[in-house]
Amino acid sequence: MRTISNILKVLALLIGLTTLGGCVNEDEYPDTPQGNFEALWKLIDEHYCFFDYKQHAYGLDWQQAYNKYNVRAKGNITDYQLFEVLTDMLSELRDGHVNLYTAFDNGRYWKWHEDYPSNFSDTLQRRYLGTDYRIASALKYRILDDNIGYVTCQSFNTAIGEGNLDEVIKYLIFCNGLIIDIRGNGGGNLTNAEKLAARFCHEKTLVGYNQHKTGKGHNDFSEMEPQYMEPSANLRWQKNVVVLTNREVYSAANDFVKCMKCFPNVKIVGDHTGGGSGLPFTSSLPNGWTVRFSACPTYDAQRQQIEFGIAPDYEVNLTSDDFHQGKDTIIEFARKLLVE
Repeated sequence: MRTISNILKVLALLIGLTTLGGCVNEDEYPDTPQGNFEALWKLIDEHYCFFDYKQHAYGLDWQQAYNKYNVRAKGNITDYQLFEVLTDMLSELRDGHVNLYTAFDNGRYWKWHEDYPSNFSDTLQRRYLGTDYRIASALKYRILDDNIGYVTCQSFNTAIGEGNLDEVIKYLIFCNGLIIDIRGNGGGNLTNAEKLAARFCHEKTLVGYNQHKTGKGHNDFSEMEPQYMEPSANLRWQKNVVVLTNREVYSAANDFVKCMKCFPNVKIVGDHTGGGSGLPFTSSLPNGWTVRFSACPTYDAQRQQIEFGIAPDYEVNLTSDDFHQGKDTIIEFARKLLVE
C-alpha cells in the first residue's frame, strides 16, 4: 500500500492543483459563451497532463482545437449549443477522465470501450456463478467444478474490508488456482484496488511511477516518483492467478492490472484494458459548470504510459460459437492455463 511519504506527496499535489485551478474564475472570464469557452480552453491548456504523449500518439494539437471550436462558441448561442461545442472540444483529448457536468447532461468520452467488442456477457457470467455464490462486499465468489476459485469484482467504488478479503481467501484456499474477473470494472476508489492487489504481493514491489505538474507549460512535470506496493499483513494468496480483462477495465481497475502484472504468479488474460491513468482533478467554469480532467500521469514499472490501456499476457476474445454453447471463451482459457 502507499507509504506515509507517498500520502504526503499526494496531499501536497492536491493542494497545488487547487491553487492552480483557482486561477480560472469569473473575474478573469465573463459568463458568456465565449468567456466560458476561453476559460475551459485555458484551464485544460495549463493543467492537462497528456498533451505531449497524445501529440505523439495521434497528433493532438490543442491550439488547433482552439481555432476549430472557437468560431462555434461565438454569438448568442444557447447553453445546449455551448455544451455541445465544449464537449466536442474536450473529446479531442480522447480521455475517459475528461467530463463536463451540467444540470442537464454530462459530457463524456466513451469511445475507449464503445469502439471495441465487449468480450463479456453477464448471461454467461451468471452461468458460471450459479445461484449459490458468496458475496463479500464488492466481490462475488465461488469454487468452479474443476476446483478453480472464481472471483468477480465489477467496481472498486464499494469499500472492500480486510475482513472481506480474509474470508474470500480462506474459502478458496484449497483451490488449485484463482480467476479474478474484472471485466466491465470502470474503476472507483484506488485504495480498494490496491488493497485487493496487496493480497497477491509477497515482497515490496515497484509497481509504477507518478508525476505531477510543476508549471503551466505542457511539459512542466516533476521527476518520476516510484510507487511501491507492500505485501498485505493479512492472509495472502500463494498460488497462480489469472486476471480477466476487457476494454471496459478503466481508471482504478487499470491501475489494479498495472500492479498485478508485476507479480510473478499472475497472468493477464482477455482483451487490452481501456486505460485511464491520469489522476482526475475538477474545476469550475464562470457559468458554474464543472469540468473534470486528467492532471497527474502515472506509469507502469517500466516507465511506460498506460493512459491508453495495458496489453494482456494472452489476448483471448469471446467467440460466438462458445457463446451459443453457454461457454465463456476467456474463462475457459484461464481455467486451462491454471491446470497446466
